[in-house]
Amino acid sequence: MDSIKDGWFTETCTLWPGQAMSLQVEEVLYQQKSKFQDVMVFKSKTYGNVLVLDGVIQCTERDEFSYQEMIANLPLCSHPCPKKVLIIGGGDGGVLREVVKHPLVESVVQCEIDEDVISVSKKYLPGMAKGFFSPKLTLNVGDGFEFMKQNQDAFDIIITDSSDPVGPAESLFKASYYELMKTALRDSGILCCQGECQWLHLELIKEMRTFCKTLFPVVDYAYCTIPTYPSGQIGFMLCSKNSQTTFREPVRELSRNEVESMNLRYYNPEIHRASFILPEFARKSLSEA
Repeated sequence: MDSIKDGWFTETCTLWPGQAMSLQVEEVLYQQKSKFQDVMVFKSKTYGNVLVLDGVIQCTERDEFSYQEMIANLPLCSHPCPKKVLIIGGGDGGVLREVVKHPLVESVVQCEIDEDVISVSKKYLPGMAKGFFSPKLTLNVGDGFEFMKQNQDAFDIIITDSSDPVGPAESLFKASYYELMKTALRDSGILCCQGECQWLHLELIKEMRTFCKTLFPVVDYAYCTIPTYPSGQIGFMLCSKNSQTTFREPVRELSRNEVESMNLRYYNPEIHRASFILPEFARKSLSEA
């Protein structure tokens, strides 16, 4: 456990050189190598239970809701009738928990390649993993690439909740993956993918936006704040096959009562609109894409 020293977990990665994130550890609850990656859960001093894959924080109980709510609701509230949803990754269950809340969503397929992440999350992150018990869910433990090849023109929404572009998730940031998602979407389909951080990966985001614009008539980039992700932010790449889609204005505006009844703690219609307003350096760079 090289990442834990003197009671502190420290996250370092080549994707954010020269900086690190540390959380104080109370107890390591689980650590095993799965078929695909090193899986660890620890109880932190101030952020609840923390899931770590290959040394990188995936989620904490204290702040996970901001990312999960945004990656789910940005696309769902931009589609007039999102009946069929596909989630790639997201083995902690958080995105799924948010998707199944929507009354218009009739069925959700989730493809997660690492069964160990699902079982660990059910045990140590029950507040996130409760989505796995929804009757709307069909769970497919396997490769999302293969699943989409066999299910063309099938989904209204595809959400990719991936880890960072190193190791097993690297291919999820390439044009070929977006081409495959496009074929799995219905004619007016929308996709939303984890889109990295504007403070750290602006060139990667620009590159992704450039190839997305060759594939989809509508492409946009939004972000949210989240303390335990690198530099305190994470972004979302949104693409639509429908040229009439306007991501910046939700087609389905949740009422205050709906926000309350869905137990949303980050997403609301105002933050939906605001999430697309980028700082000038990022706006300028991405407008060149």
